[in-house]
Amino acid sequence: MQNKGLIKFFAILFALVSIYQLSFTFISNGIQNDAKAFAKGNQQKEVDYLNDLKNKNVFSLFGLVDYTYADVSGKQINKGLDLEGGINVILQISVKDVLKGLANDSKNPIFNKSLEDAKTIQKGNQSYLDAFYEAFEANSKGTVKLADPSIFANRNLSDQINFNMTDAQTKKVINKKVDESVESAFEVLRKRIDKFGVTQPNIAKLGQTGRILVELPGAKDVDRIKLLLQRTAQLEFWETYKIDEIGSFLMAANDVLKKSETAVAPKDVKTATPDSLTAMLTDKSKDTVADKKGSNPILDKFVAQGGGPVLGIVSVKDTAKINSYFKRADVRALIPADKRFVKFVWGKPTTTKDEKTKKDVETFELYALKGNKDNAAPLSGGVITDARDTFDQLGKPAVSMQMNGQGAKKWEELTGNAFTTKGYIAIALDDVVYSAPGVSSGPIAGGRSEISGNFDVAETKDLANVLRAGKLPARAEIVQSEVVGPSLGEKAIHAGFISSIVGFLLVFLWMVFYYGRAGWYANIALLVNLLFLFGILASLGAVLTLPGIAGIVLTLGTAVDANIIIYERAKEELREGKTLSDVVKTSYGWKGAMRSIIDANVTHVLTGAILFIFGTGPIQGFATTLLIGIFTSLFTSIFIARIFIDRDVANNKDLTFSTPLTKNWFTGFHFDFVGMKKWTYLFSSIVVVVSLVSIFFVNGLDEGVDFVGGRTFQVKFEKTVEPTLISEELSKEFGTAVEAKVFGDDDQLKLTTKYKIKEESAGVDKEVNEKLFKVLGKHYTNMTYDKFINSYDGKQLGVLQASKVGAAISEDIKTNSYWAVLGAMLVVGLYLVISFRKWQYSLGAIAAVFHDVIFVLGLYSLLYKVMPFHMEMDQHFIAAILTVIGYSMNDTVIVFDRIREFLGGNTKGHFKDVVNASINSTLSRTLNTSLMMILVLLTMFLFGGESIRGFIFAMLVGIIVGTYSSLFIATPVLVDSMSKGDIKDIEERHFKS
Repeated sequence: MQNKGLIKFFAILFALVSIYQLSFTFISNGIQNDAKAFAKGNQQKEVDYLNDLKNKNVFSLFGLVDYTYADVSGKQINKGLDLEGGINVILQISVKDVLKGLANDSKNPIFNKSLEDAKTIQKGNQSYLDAFYEAFEANSKGTVKLADPSIFANRNLSDQINFNMTDAQTKKVINKKVDESVESAFEVLRKRIDKFGVTQPNIAKLGQTGRILVELPGAKDVDRIKLLLQRTAQLEFWETYKIDEIGSFLMAANDVLKKSETAVAPKDVKTATPDSLTAMLTDKSKDTVADKKGSNPILDKFVAQGGGPVLGIVSVKDTAKINSYFKRADVRALIPADKRFVKFVWGKPTTTKDEKTKKDVETFELYALKGNKDNAAPLSGGVITDARDTFDQLGKPAVSMQMNGQGAKKWEELTGNAFTTKGYIAIALDDVVYSAPGVSSGPIAGGRSEISGNFDVAETKDLANVLRAGKLPARAEIVQSEVVGPSLGEKAIHAGFISSIVGFLLVFLWMVFYYGRAGWYANIALLVNLLFLFGILASLGAVLTLPGIAGIVLTLGTAVDANIIIYERAKEELREGKTLSDVVKTSYGWKGAMRSIIDANVTHVLTGAILFIFGTGPIQGFATTLLIGIFTSLFTSIFIARIFIDRDVANNKDLTFSTPLTKNWFTGFHFDFVGMKKWTYLFSSIVVVVSLVSIFFVNGLDEGVDFVGGRTFQVKFEKTVEPTLISEELSKEFGTAVEAKVFGDDDQLKLTTKYKIKEESAGVDKEVNEKLFKVLGKHYTNMTYDKFINSYDGKQLGVLQASKVGAAISEDIKTNSYWAVLGAMLVVGLYLVISFRKWQYSLGAIAAVFHDVIFVLGLYSLLYKVMPFHMEMDQHFIAAILTVIGYSMNDTVIVFDRIREFLGGNTKGHFKDVVNASINSTLSRTLNTSLMMILVLLTMFLFGGESIRGFIFAMLVGIIVGTYSSLFIATPVLVDSMSKGDIKDIEERHFKS
């Protein structure tokens, strides 16, 4: 080997750099473990402990360079949520809202219809903005331009868009403005998250999709975090109507509604205040129907009377009905002309004790704001320069705010008017009134104000946080989310550790058993490979996930593949009587093993790259470790192992690349693979037909929420429950089907529902959680909502994991998956055409891969209803399919390389005989590599954990089928597609030789 000294130098240097990079991970993990031990489950204490060390030196490199904890934690390998626990969400910035804002809330019918149509026609992987453009062109048919003064050529954009601009020119401006809005949202969210108080938060924009990924490892309060992320923070100050000003309208509306509504008898309500609706109604004559219970559709829904700016207090279950009343045209027509712009809104949810049932009921206060034709508040939150969580005069949590000069002037005017009229000012955040104080001491100068109400300390901290960070330019909708409990993370780490150790030992022992001393050299290379792999992951700041660990364990099986190819070639050369020195040179040469190794690994890299491009989250982690593992494995297998082999050559040691027991294994094997083709064609045809019938006509495929959208919950019970019963109970509560399946242990279920999956608000997520607890809470001895839904250290019961995939993102995932599988086959097929210079090789390989994919899909279709583990079609499954494609191509390429070599050499015989000899000569390598893969995958299947069992099973089946297809499908197709002229030329050349 030339430049041996240089290779040793770089290997040692790379090893030292890897150790250096990994040292930060060890130190950071140690500090974090100390923080956990100190905090004893208190997340805030843990964060404070780590923040205290943030700028303190915790590591010194030989006394030359000092590193703070912030430096160390920034260089460590981070654990993904499936290992650490926490919350992961993908937020979609509402481009629809951005467009409406840019168009200044245009009333143009074509514009507004296009906004609605865009959501309907939007295809997988198509952005909402592109769908809007498509809808606009279809609706306008050239009659209206985007630069119409009633749309985008308005006063807000007049300096950038004029009515003479073409649609193409206008689109460039709109695209830029939308990008700026997404960037603005990204910065607002980043500021909010930085102040939230979790260790190592991560936020990233996902390409040009308008989506933002937020990961909060260790976060536990699900509802609070979702509210924090989705709140637009649109702070507004409104003047309110008092109850005596709007009461006459409410009574008139009540009378109209009596004719169409059947009211329910009211519950006991609190004593009416002098200015309440009840007081107004009871002034009527005693024989009026107003005195009869159940005859007032509006009043009867008040669980308590209001007063001042509060019209009444309504139970959460009745708010939707009240909203529907106020939207009715016959009711709106009753509003007096001077109040026609009134805006009815609700206050912050509070809890009121129902005197009759003695149960706490969630209620909302009803307010009437003095609106205007522009629906714009007199004063908005843009004037806020600072916000702090504090306590009011009664010692209750509150938020104090400071306004700029312009805001202070307007605030003084508003408070002065409220003082004169004895009115109230509502302070509303995202159309929710948090407080509506009166002004009793005259106008308030200086711009200082305070929001008080029914808050706890955490709420005021969050509220101050979002006000300081600023408002989002548009709604942020959660289109995908995952919540993982810390106990699941601990199990995942344990499962990953066990599968890694067992997988490593199996590979280690087999290599020594089969190749003797050369096997030891391959194992040393394997250890160095793992060091390099983790060193690179650390230097890249990679996030380690459970699929990522699977990728690393899988690397153990493939890392020795190059060694196996080289060693098998070396044994062939030794049998021909060559010296060890010549054997090593030939085996490591291009005409020996290198060409096969490069071809096999290029196909593997191509499928891994496609997996990385089209995958998201944990799947990208799997692809990352797989790709890095390919390159590190090649380097260590080719160069590190050879250092030891060359030393044996130099010392004249006897190196046989085998043991006495395995020396003659797979030698003298003369199986007629090509002659078996009619039987293998028949068998494979039956399998493909049965698979396709099952997929398209009988069972179909168990499409997971990644593909169809929905919510899933992994719920642990105190004892075994009946899935059918749970499904029935939940379906009745949700009003739609809820699937319940045993997941792992008998006392653990995986629940799936599509309930309100198209509604993205945090309120809907909380509603789903509450419904879930309402039904399942009775199956526990002592369980509260917080303990059931939220995560905490040591959690063993309740919701251990929850995920949500919105309809839009599921369509993108499905589209990406189709393109990933098709793209992998086409790209690898194209490479084989270029490498082998004959399309027949590519056809044979693609036929084998197509067979393998259909086989695995068919098996999943046939068995998903009966297998004791989940066999869903999701991103993990697509990752498995792409991995199968890579390894099937890998096996096929090794066989094809030998066929090409034998057809171009001096092997005598007919065309089919030469092909058979080629396959038989590679059988040892094919079976050895496949055995390594099967052993490693079987280890992960048994010890890797329930969450990746279906993923591993797909790869396990795929490797077995891929080995079969490379021998019995790919090669026969190659033989059958060869022209008679080519075969004749080959046979003439070989018989002459």
